Parts: sequence; structure tokens; C-alpha cells
Amino acid sequence: MSPLTILLIVEASAIGLILFGAPPKKVSLVAAGANFLLSLWIYAQFPAGIGGWHFVENHPWIALGGLPEIRYHVGVDGISLPLVLLTTLVTLAAVWVAPAQIKRAAEFYSYLLLLSLGALGAFVSLDLFFFYAFHEFALIPTFLLIGIWGSENRQFVSLQLTLYLGLGSLVLLAGIIALLGVLPAEARTFDIPQLTDYLRDNPIAPGQQVLPFALLAAGFGTLVSLFPFHSWAPLGYASAPAPAAMLHAGVLKKFGLYGLLRVAMPLLPGGAETWKPWILALLLGNILFIGLTTIAQKELPAMLGFSSVMHMGYLFLGLACWNALGVSGVVFLMVAHGLSAALLFAVAGEVRERAGEIRFAELGGLARRMPFVAVAFLVGSFASVGVPGLANFPGELLIFFGSWKSQPLLTAVVVWGIVISAVYQLRAVRSVFYGDLPQHLADTMDVEGAKRIPYALLMAALLILGIWPGTLLGVVGPGVRGFLSLY
Repeated sequence: MSPLTILLIVEASAIGLILFGAPPKKVSLVAAGANFLLSLWIYAQFPAGIGGWHFVENHPWIALGGLPEIRYHVGVDGISLPLVLLTTLVTLAAVWVAPAQIKRAAEFYSYLLLLSLGALGAFVSLDLFFFYAFHEFALIPTFLLIGIWGSENRQFVSLQLTLYLGLGSLVLLAGIIALLGVLPAEARTFDIPQLTDYLRDNPIAPGQQVLPFALLAAGFGTLVSLFPFHSWAPLGYASAPAPAAMLHAGVLKKFGLYGLLRVAMPLLPGGAETWKPWILALLLGNILFIGLTTIAQKELPAMLGFSSVMHMGYLFLGLACWNALGVSGVVFLMVAHGLSAALLFAVAGEVRERAGEIRFAELGGLARRMPFVAVAFLVGSFASVGVPGLANFPGELLIFFGSWKSQPLLTAVVVWGIVISAVYQLRAVRSVFYGDLPQHLADTMDVEGAKRIPYALLMAALLILGIWPGTLLGVVGPGVRGFLSLY
């Protein structure tokens, strides 16, 4: 049995124990901690400097007449392993910061673990059926977490999220069917490595790639909030309970980017080249339009939601480059953004819970009452801005170097996004934690004791990857070079 399967079994077993009456938070914390330690072991055992798939498990699951065989096929390479690490760490932090006393606690923690399970399954699946199905499993608890435990406008936000992401998933499914439809009957398979090998030797005619790629790009793009299909994300994150926002913005949102990187662009390079100008134009919308919209926000969670959408533009730029530097930067920045977004949404949750306020105009001076939370927000903010020494900086730098080779003018425009992000992020730091302390916040309490550990873990990860990026690039670099050499 692959250790990747054990990761899935641990979370599924924890959900089962919770449903049979075990203490929800304790069981979730043990399961999340065990998976994080196991993922570290997998990372330590991963062959350094070697591309290809590792920890593979492959079994037949079901065969239906007229359809390709569906197999339980899992494995990781230098691209997917960092996302597995990200998922387990953010899951541990999200479960840890979640309140022990919450209505319908068994359901709440089960949904958190199911969201994490779906993300893990999607990142390790090498079968298109399970790749798609695991992500759908993760969307269901997302809707429920917002609809039941979200803020005041949760019903509208949950409905909007359901419509957008449901439609995006349907378009994605249509893209997968269209991809298989243009293949000869004998070559149709859900197995991603087999598809890769076949299409490398027998590429589809460029004209036949245009429609399947358009559907896949629209589906994945909606899931990752590509402009203008982004409006579900900021409101969703602002309304979601902090642990759900941490997992969705930090982890599940990366599925769309991972799908473009793993499926759409390598299998349909002609379609990617046809639609590339459109992708480059739309990513400018993410960086410039959404960036300026972020500056105008008046509430902390909404600002963080728009900020998360804005940063997706950098990742699309790295994908559009399709060279080793740019794609390595995409993988690295996906991990870095996931860590910083999770940290910032966790802090926003603490501010909402402890101060009872999220509006910038009603906040201020909280660094006096919440010094630890203020430090955590500063670290997350500086990472988001791309300050050297924190994880986002190496990822953005690799993307800019990679994009400069093919798109120097666009890169020069995109770099201004750093200035925009510095404006809104430093404004948030000043508005929430500095200045005069309002009277109604005089009794606000800081995070203390063991509750500081999840914040410390996220900050430590941002620092380690920022100071020693080679700890991750040693796996990512060979994986990306090996991956790109196939096409």
C-alpha cells in the first residue's frame, strides 16, 4: 500500500470515528497531525534530483462497457508532492485554530476533513476520473461550511459559490469528455501517464485541440478565480469560517492551477498556444483590476479575499511562460501563497472572534492588545507582498525571470502588481493593528498557549522556504524539468 493511500485512509477513518461519537476536535487534530508527519516522511524519502512518479499504487476499480477502465492510480512527482505537504500543514493549522465549542461540531470537523481529503485525493490521483471526483467531494463541504457556519450573508454567498463552482465543474467535465472524444477509440483512457505517453508520440491535430482546451481552461479558470470568473471567491472567503477559508483559499483553489499544469496545457499544447493571448489578457485583469479593487475594500476578510484572487494572476503568468523557470516558480508560489493565505485568514478569524469587528474604520491599535496576532499578520502580509526572506519572494522571482524571456513587456506591467499589493496590505496592517486603540477594543485578548502553535508552524514554513528555498526547489526543479522534457 502506498503511503499516499494511508493519507487518505487516515482522514476517512477520522471522519468515521467522529460520526460514531468520538470527540470531533481531538480526533481531527490527531488525524491532521499524523498526516502532516507522514507527509514529511514521504518528502524525506522522495528521491532527490530524480523526476517521474514515486510512491505509485495502481489497481483496477471498475470497467463499464464502452468507457475507458477506471483505476485507483495514485503517485506523486516533484510537482504534486509540494502540494501534498501544503495540504497536510494547512489542514493541521485549520483544525487547530477552529473553535472546540461550535454548533454541530461533529459535522463541522467532518466537513473540514472531507475538504482536506478531497484536495489530497485530487493532488495524488493519476486517473482523470478520480482526479475530477475527489475535487467534487471537496466542493460539497465547502458549500456546507459557508452555508451553515458562515457570516451574516452566508446563504447568498453559499448559493453564488454553488452556482459558479458547479458550473465551472460541469464545463471542466465537458472538457475532459471533449479531450477523450478527439482521441481514437483504442487510445481513450483515464490514466494520465498513459495519456501523456500517447499524446507525446501521437499529438492531436492543432485544430482539434482548440475546443477541448477552451473548455478545460474555462473550467479550471473558474475554479481558480481567473478574471472575470472570479466574483464567487472574495465574498466566499469573507463569509466563510476561518478554517474553511484557510483550506479553500490556501489549498483547494490550487486544484485549478494544478489541473492546467498537469492536464490542459501539456496534453493540448496547440490549444494552449491558440488561447495564450486571451490568458495573458485575463491575468492582467486579476493583477491590475482586482488589485485596485482590493485597495477599495473596507473590511479585512473581503480585502484578503480579493487579494487572494489578485495573486492568481502571477501564477497564470508563470504557466503561460511554459519554461522551467516559470513553471518551477508556479509550483513554489502555489505553496507559498497557500501558507500566507492560510495565515492571514486565520488572523482575520481571530480578529473577528476576539474584537467582534472586521471594518477597518472601527479597528486600530490591536498590536497593544494582541501582539502575537499582530506579528503573525505582519509575517503573512510581508510574505504576500513578496518581501525577501519569506516564501513568496523566490516563487515570484522565478516567475518574473521565466516570463521575461518570452513576455518582457507584459512582465514589466505585471511587476506593478507588487506595488498595488504593498498598498492594500500595509494599509490593512496600519488600520487593524496600529494607531489609536478604540475604547470598545480595550479588553481584546491575545492568542495564548498552545493556540499559538498553528500560527508558529505557518510562519516557520514561510521563513524556511524564504531563507532556504532549495529545501523545496530541490524536489520541484528536477520534477519540472523532467515533466517539461516529455513535451
